[in-house]
Amino acid sequence: MNVLIIKTSSLGDVIHALPVIDYLHQVSPGIEIDWVAEEQFLPVLEHNPGLRRIFAVRTKKWRKAPFSAETRSDLKELRKGLRERPYDLVFDIQGNLKSGLIAWLSGARERIGFTREVLQEKANALFTTRRIPFRDCDRNVTDRYLRVVSVPFDRDYRGMELAGAIFSSPEDEAAAERYRAELPEGLVILFQVGTTWSSKLWHPEGWTELARRIVARYPGATILINWGSPDEKAIGERIIREVGAAVRLLPWLRIRELIPVLRRMDLVVGGDTGPVYLAAAVGTPTVSFYRATSAATYAPQGKRHRAVQADMECAPCYRTSCDRDGECRNSISVDALFAAVTDLIEPANGS
Repeated sequence: MNVLIIKTSSLGDVIHALPVIDYLHQVSPGIEIDWVAEEQFLPVLEHNPGLRRIFAVRTKKWRKAPFSAETRSDLKELRKGLRERPYDLVFDIQGNLKSGLIAWLSGARERIGFTREVLQEKANALFTTRRIPFRDCDRNVTDRYLRVVSVPFDRDYRGMELAGAIFSSPEDEAAAERYRAELPEGLVILFQVGTTWSSKLWHPEGWTELARRIVARYPGATILINWGSPDEKAIGERIIREVGAAVRLLPWLRIRELIPVLRRMDLVVGGDTGPVYLAAAVGTPTVSFYRATSAATYAPQGKRHRAVQADMECAPCYRTSCDRDGECRNSISVDALFAAVTDLIEPANGS
Protein backbone atom coordinates (compact mmCIF):
# COMPACT_ATOMS: atom_id res chain seq x y z
CA MET A 1 0.00 0.00 0.00
CA ASN A 2 1.19 3.51 -0.88
CA VAL A 3 0.18 6.37 1.41
CA LEU A 4 0.83 10.11 1.35
CA ILE A 5 0.81 12.28 4.49
CA ILE A 6 0.36 16.02 3.99
CA LYS A 7 1.53 17.89 7.09
CA THR A 8 3.49 20.89 5.91
CA SER A 9 3.89 23.05 9.04
CA SER A 10 4.52 24.32 11.66
CA LEU A 11 7.60 22.82 13.34
CA GLY A 12 5.65 21.79 16.44
CA ASP A 13 2.73 20.42 14.45
CA VAL A 14 4.96 18.31 12.21
CA ILE A 15 6.55 16.84 15.34
CA HIS A 16 3.12 16.15 16.87
CA ALA A 17 2.19 14.24 13.71
CA LEU A 18 5.20 11.88 13.72
CA PRO A 19 3.44 9.02 15.57
CA VAL A 20 1.24 8.46 12.51
CA ILE A 21 4.30 6.90 10.82
CA ASP A 22 4.63 4.29 13.56
CA TYR A 23 0.87 3.70 13.58
CA LEU A 24 0.74 3.02 9.84
CA HIS A 25 3.66 0.60 9.93
CA GLN A 26 2.12 -1.30 12.84
CA VAL A 27 -1.30 -1.71 11.27
CA SER A 28 -0.10 -2.28 7.70
CA PRO A 29 3.29 -4.04 7.53
CA GLY A 30 5.04 -3.31 4.26
CA ILE A 31 3.26 0.01 3.79
CA GLU A 32 5.21 2.74 1.96
CA ILE A 33 4.74 6.28 3.24
CA ASP A 34 5.58 9.59 1.58
CA TRP A 35 5.27 12.98 3.31
CA VAL A 36 4.84 16.58 2.15
CA ALA A 37 6.41 19.28 4.37
CA GLU A 38 7.72 22.81 4.15
CA GLU A 39 11.37 22.90 3.17
CA GLN A 40 12.57 24.36 6.50
CA PHE A 41 11.11 21.45 8.49
CA LEU A 42 12.76 18.63 6.51
CA PRO A 43 15.32 17.92 9.29
CA VAL A 44 12.48 16.52 11.41
CA LEU A 45 11.73 13.92 8.73
CA GLU A 46 14.70 13.39 6.45
CA HIS A 47 16.46 10.52 8.25
CA ASN A 48 13.29 8.68 9.29
CA PRO A 49 13.50 5.03 8.16
CA GLY A 50 9.71 4.81 8.14
CA LEU A 51 9.40 7.19 5.19
CA ARG A 52 10.02 6.31 1.55
CA ARG A 53 10.13 9.83 0.14
CA ILE A 54 9.72 13.41 1.38
CA PHE A 55 8.43 16.21 -0.84
CA ALA A 56 9.62 19.70 0.08
CA VAL A 57 7.29 22.63 -0.61
CA ARG A 58 7.86 26.38 -0.37
CA THR A 59 4.34 27.73 -0.11
CA LYS A 60 5.25 31.15 1.34
CA LYS A 61 7.52 31.82 -1.62
CA TRP A 62 4.89 30.54 -4.04
CA ARG A 63 2.22 32.85 -2.58
CA LYS A 64 4.47 35.89 -3.08
CA ALA A 65 4.91 35.10 -6.77
CA PRO A 66 2.13 32.66 -7.74
CA PHE A 67 2.55 33.16 -11.50
CA SER A 68 6.33 33.28 -11.68
CA ALA A 69 8.22 30.79 -13.84
CA GLU A 70 9.91 29.38 -10.73
CA THR A 71 6.59 28.77 -8.96
CA ARG A 72 5.06 27.14 -12.03
CA SER A 73 8.12 24.92 -12.39
CA ASP A 74 8.06 23.92 -8.70
CA LEU A 75 4.37 22.99 -8.87
CA LYS A 76 4.87 21.04 -12.08
CA GLU A 77 7.69 19.04 -10.48
CA LEU A 78 5.61 18.45 -7.33
CA ARG A 79 2.66 17.18 -9.36
CA LYS A 80 4.95 14.92 -11.39
CA GLY A 81 6.55 13.48 -8.24
CA LEU A 82 3.23 12.92 -6.50
CA ARG A 83 1.88 11.00 -9.49
CA GLU A 84 4.89 8.75 -10.10
CA ARG A 85 3.32 6.01 -7.99
CA PRO A 86 -0.45 6.02 -7.41
CA TYR A 87 -1.46 6.55 -3.78
CA ASP A 88 -4.06 4.27 -2.25
CA LEU A 89 -4.74 6.89 0.46
CA VAL A 90 -3.84 10.53 0.96
CA PHE A 91 -4.17 11.94 4.48
CA ASP A 92 -4.43 15.72 4.66
CA ILE A 93 -3.75 16.43 8.34
CA GLN A 94 -2.85 20.06 7.68
CA GLY A 95 -6.36 21.15 6.80
CA ASN A 96 -5.90 24.40 4.91
CA LEU A 97 -6.26 25.53 1.31
CA LYS A 98 -2.66 24.83 0.32
CA SER A 99 -2.73 21.28 1.69
CA GLY A 100 -6.03 20.65 -0.04
CA LEU A 101 -4.52 21.72 -3.34
CA ILE A 102 -1.52 19.44 -2.76
CA ALA A 103 -3.89 16.53 -2.06
CA TRP A 104 -5.72 17.28 -5.30
CA LEU A 105 -2.43 17.47 -7.23
CA SER A 106 -1.66 13.91 -6.12
CA GLY A 107 -4.46 12.60 -8.31
CA ALA A 108 -5.46 10.10 -5.59
CA ARG A 109 -9.06 8.99 -5.59
CA GLU A 110 -9.32 8.76 -1.79
CA ARG A 111 -8.25 11.91 0.07
CA ILE A 112 -9.02 11.94 3.78
CA GLY A 113 -9.04 14.93 6.10
CA PHE A 114 -10.84 16.90 8.81
CA THR A 115 -14.54 17.69 9.03
CA ARG A 116 -15.58 21.19 7.95
CA GLU A 117 -16.45 22.43 11.44
CA VAL A 118 -12.87 22.09 12.73
CA LEU A 119 -11.21 23.58 9.63
CA GLN A 120 -9.84 27.10 9.89
CA GLU A 121 -9.89 27.31 6.10
CA LYS A 122 -13.21 25.78 5.07
CA ALA A 123 -12.19 25.58 1.40
CA ASN A 124 -10.02 22.60 2.34
CA ALA A 125 -13.16 20.45 2.46
CA LEU A 126 -13.56 20.90 -1.31
CA PHE A 127 -10.47 18.77 -1.88
CA THR A 128 -11.08 15.84 0.47
CA THR A 129 -13.33 12.93 -0.41
CA ARG A 130 -13.77 11.68 3.16
CA ARG A 131 -13.80 13.70 6.38
CA ILE A 132 -13.24 12.13 9.79
CA PRO A 133 -14.82 13.62 12.96
CA PHE A 134 -12.92 13.77 16.23
CA ARG A 135 -14.15 11.99 19.35
CA ASP A 136 -14.28 13.45 22.85
CA CYS A 137 -11.23 11.36 23.78
CA ASP A 138 -9.16 13.00 21.03
CA ARG A 139 -7.96 15.84 23.23
CA ASN A 140 -4.29 16.10 22.29
CA VAL A 141 -3.43 17.25 18.78
CA THR A 142 -1.52 14.01 18.14
CA ASP A 143 -4.67 12.07 19.01
CA ARG A 144 -6.55 14.06 16.38
CA TYR A 145 -4.05 13.29 13.66
CA LEU A 146 -4.13 9.62 14.64
CA ARG A 147 -7.93 9.59 14.55
CA VAL A 148 -7.97 10.74 10.94
CA VAL A 149 -5.31 8.24 9.90
CA SER A 150 -6.68 5.30 11.87
CA VAL A 151 -10.28 5.16 10.67
CA PRO A 152 -9.62 3.54 7.24
CA PHE A 153 -7.65 0.77 8.97
CA ASP A 154 -10.40 0.03 11.48
CA ARG A 155 -8.00 -0.03 14.42
CA ASP A 156 -8.18 2.55 17.18
CA TYR A 157 -4.86 4.15 18.06
CA ARG A 158 -5.67 4.10 21.78
CA GLY A 159 -3.84 1.41 23.68
CA MET A 160 -1.06 1.23 21.11
CA GLU A 161 2.54 2.11 21.98
CA LEU A 162 3.44 4.65 19.31
CA ALA A 163 6.76 6.42 18.90
CA GLY A 164 7.33 9.78 17.25
CA ALA A 165 11.09 9.53 16.88
CA ILE A 166 13.40 11.98 15.11
CA PHE A 167 16.67 10.83 13.58
CA SER A 168 19.90 12.72 12.83
CA SER A 169 22.87 12.21 10.58
CA PRO A 170 26.05 10.68 12.09
CA GLU A 171 27.86 13.97 11.41
CA ASP A 172 25.35 16.05 13.39
CA GLU A 173 25.34 13.51 16.23
CA ALA A 174 29.14 13.66 16.40
CA ALA A 175 29.13 17.47 16.50
CA ALA A 176 26.60 17.45 19.35
CA GLU A 177 28.65 14.90 21.25
CA ARG A 178 31.74 17.11 20.96
CA TYR A 179 29.79 20.11 22.23
CA ARG A 180 28.38 18.17 25.19
CA ALA A 181 31.88 16.94 26.09
CA GLU A 182 33.04 20.56 26.42
CA LEU A 183 30.44 21.35 29.10
CA PRO A 184 31.05 20.81 32.83
CA GLU A 185 30.00 17.54 34.42
CA GLY A 186 26.61 17.56 36.07
CA LEU A 187 23.08 18.42 35.04
CA VAL A 188 22.60 20.31 31.79
CA ILE A 189 19.25 22.06 31.43
CA LEU A 190 18.17 24.01 28.38
CA PHE A 191 15.87 27.06 28.54
CA GLN A 192 13.85 27.75 25.40
CA VAL A 193 13.03 31.41 26.10
CA GLY A 194 11.50 32.29 22.73
CA THR A 195 8.51 31.35 20.64
CA THR A 196 6.46 32.78 17.79
CA TRP A 197 3.55 34.53 19.58
CA SER A 198 4.03 37.18 22.26
CA SER A 199 1.06 35.59 24.04
CA LYS A 200 3.10 32.40 24.51
CA LEU A 201 6.14 34.08 26.10
CA TRP A 202 7.15 34.25 29.75
CA HIS A 203 8.79 37.28 31.40
CA PRO A 204 12.60 37.63 31.69
CA GLU A 205 12.35 38.06 35.47
CA GLY A 206 10.76 34.63 35.70
CA TRP A 207 13.51 32.98 33.66
CA THR A 208 16.15 34.66 35.82
CA GLU A 209 14.58 33.58 39.10
CA LEU A 210 14.05 30.02 37.84
CA ALA A 211 17.72 29.87 36.83
CA ARG A 212 18.79 31.11 40.27
CA ARG A 213 16.75 28.46 42.03
CA ILE A 214 18.04 25.65 39.82
CA VAL A 215 21.67 26.69 40.32
CA ALA A 216 21.15 26.95 44.10
CA ARG A 217 19.40 23.58 44.32
CA TYR A 218 21.77 21.74 41.99
CA PRO A 219 25.35 23.00 42.40
CA GLY A 220 27.36 22.24 39.30
CA ALA A 221 24.33 22.40 36.99
CA THR A 222 24.70 24.18 33.66
CA ILE A 223 21.83 26.11 32.07
CA LEU A 224 21.96 26.67 28.32
CA ILE A 225 19.87 29.34 26.60
CA ASN A 226 18.63 28.50 23.12
CA TRP A 227 17.94 31.55 20.98
CA GLY A 228 16.93 32.34 17.44
CA SER A 229 16.59 36.14 17.39
CA PRO A 230 18.34 39.21 18.84
CA ASP A 231 15.56 39.63 21.41
CA GLU A 232 15.93 36.05 22.61
CA LYS A 233 19.70 36.40 22.74
CA ALA A 234 19.29 39.56 24.84
CA ILE A 235 17.14 37.66 27.35
CA GLY A 236 19.84 35.01 27.60
CA GLU A 237 22.54 37.62 28.15
CA ARG A 238 20.44 39.21 30.89
CA ILE A 239 20.07 35.87 32.67
CA ILE A 240 23.84 35.36 32.46
CA ARG A 241 24.51 38.80 33.95
CA GLU A 242 22.12 38.25 36.83
CA VAL A 243 22.80 34.58 37.60
CA GLY A 244 26.42 34.03 36.63
CA ALA A 245 28.70 31.61 34.82
CA ALA A 246 26.45 28.59 35.34
CA VAL A 247 24.31 30.01 32.51
CA ARG A 248 25.59 29.98 28.92
CA LEU A 249 24.27 30.91 25.52
CA LEU A 250 23.95 27.98 23.15
CA PRO A 251 25.55 28.74 19.77
CA TRP A 252 23.00 29.64 17.11
CA LEU A 253 21.95 26.30 15.64
CA ARG A 254 19.88 25.19 12.68
CA ILE A 255 17.11 22.68 13.35
CA ARG A 256 19.18 19.70 12.19
CA GLU A 257 22.04 20.77 14.51
CA LEU A 258 19.73 21.46 17.46
CA ILE A 259 18.05 18.04 17.39
CA PRO A 260 21.08 15.98 18.59
CA VAL A 261 21.99 18.66 21.14
CA LEU A 262 18.51 18.37 22.66
CA ARG A 263 18.99 14.60 22.78
CA ARG A 264 21.92 15.19 25.17
CA MET A 265 20.11 17.51 27.59
CA ASP A 266 18.87 16.34 30.99
CA LEU A 267 15.84 18.61 30.82
CA VAL A 268 14.32 21.27 28.54
CA VAL A 269 12.09 24.08 29.85
CA GLY A 270 10.01 26.26 27.55
CA GLY A 271 6.62 27.35 26.31
CA ASP A 272 4.44 26.12 23.46
CA THR A 273 7.15 26.02 20.80
CA GLY A 274 8.89 23.65 18.41
CA PRO A 275 12.18 23.03 20.28
CA VAL A 276 10.25 21.79 23.34
CA TYR A 277 8.48 19.24 21.14
CA LEU A 278 11.76 18.34 19.45
CA ALA A 279 13.18 17.58 22.89
CA ALA A 280 10.24 15.37 23.81
CA ALA A 281 10.45 13.52 20.49
CA VAL A 282 14.13 12.64 21.03
CA GLY A 283 13.42 11.37 24.55
CA THR A 284 14.44 14.34 26.70
CA PRO A 285 12.21 15.26 29.69
CA THR A 286 10.41 18.60 29.37
CA VAL A 287 8.70 21.19 31.53
CA SER A 288 6.42 23.35 29.40
CA PHE A 289 3.98 26.17 30.06
CA TYR A 290 0.91 27.32 28.16
CA ARG A 291 -0.78 30.71 28.14
CA ALA A 292 -2.77 31.43 24.98
CA THR A 293 -2.80 27.75 24.02
CA SER A 294 -3.91 24.59 25.77
CA ALA A 295 -1.65 22.21 27.67
CA ALA A 296 -4.27 19.48 27.24
CA THR A 297 -4.02 19.86 23.46
CA TYR A 298 -0.32 20.44 22.92
CA ALA A 299 1.79 19.40 25.93
CA PRO A 300 4.11 16.39 25.55
CA GLN A 301 2.50 13.30 27.03
CA GLY A 302 3.98 10.78 29.48
CA LYS A 303 5.68 10.42 32.84
CA ARG A 304 8.80 12.30 31.75
CA HIS A 305 6.96 15.53 31.02
CA ARG A 306 5.23 18.22 33.10
CA ALA A 307 3.01 21.07 31.92
CA VAL A 308 1.72 24.25 33.56
CA GLN A 309 -1.36 26.11 32.29
CA ALA A 310 -1.80 29.86 32.86
CA ASP A 311 -4.06 30.56 35.83
CA MET A 312 -6.42 32.82 33.90
CA GLU A 313 -10.15 32.37 33.43
CA CYS A 314 -9.72 33.18 29.73
CA ALA A 315 -6.97 30.62 29.07
CA PRO A 316 -6.57 29.17 26.54
CA CYS A 317 -7.70 32.09 24.37
CA TYR A 318 -5.64 31.41 21.21
CA ARG A 319 -5.02 35.13 20.77
CA THR A 320 -1.64 36.29 19.46
CA SER A 321 -1.79 39.49 21.54
CA CYS A 322 -3.82 40.73 24.51
CA ASP A 323 -4.23 43.78 26.76
CA ARG A 324 -3.81 41.48 29.79
CA ASP A 325 -0.50 40.09 28.56
CA GLY A 326 1.47 41.08 31.68
CA GLU A 327 -1.08 39.58 34.04
CA CYS A 328 -1.15 36.37 32.01
CA ARG A 329 2.65 36.06 32.02
CA ASN A 330 2.73 36.52 35.78
CA SER A 331 0.11 33.78 36.22
CA ILE A 332 2.84 31.29 35.25
CA SER A 333 4.64 31.19 38.58
CA VAL A 334 8.29 30.42 39.21
CA ASP A 335 7.11 28.16 42.04
CA ALA A 336 5.06 26.01 39.67
CA LEU A 337 7.82 25.61 37.10
CA PHE A 338 10.52 24.98 39.71
CA ALA A 339 8.35 22.33 41.37
CA ALA A 340 7.96 20.64 37.98
CA VAL A 341 11.73 20.79 37.41
CA THR A 342 12.55 19.19 40.76
CA ASP A 343 9.82 16.59 40.31
CA LEU A 344 11.52 15.38 37.13
CA ILE A 345 15.15 15.70 38.21
CA GLU A 346 15.19 14.28 41.70
CA PRO A 347 13.60 10.87 41.04
CA ALA A 348 16.15 10.42 38.23
CA ASN A 349 18.94 11.18 40.70
CA GLY A 350 17.53 8.86 43.34
CA SER A 351 16.89 11.77 45.74
